[in-house]
Amino acid sequence: MESAEVTEIKRHFNVVAERLESRIQLVSEGLSNLDEKVERRSLELEQRMDRGFAETQAMIKFSHAELERRIRRLEESHGSLEARVQRLETR
Repeated sequence: MESAEVTEIKRHFNVVAERLESRIQLVSEGLSNLDEKVERRSLELEQRMDRGFAETQAMIKFSHAELERRIRRLEESHGSLEARVQRLETR
């Protein structure tokens, strides 16, 4: 009879072990899927950030060029006004 009990305990243990292995496999697959999802999202965010940085840099370059153009125009205007004032003062 002891042998039958041992056999029953082994069978029960094997059933429990198989169930645990199945659940562990499900958890492993879930973690793998989650890892892939996080990796994809991370890549998407990096790409969006890179595009945003590139757009910001382009806007800064454009703004800098526009400011440079406006400053040159003001300097030219200032030079013209300064020359006119000097001519008026020498008269």
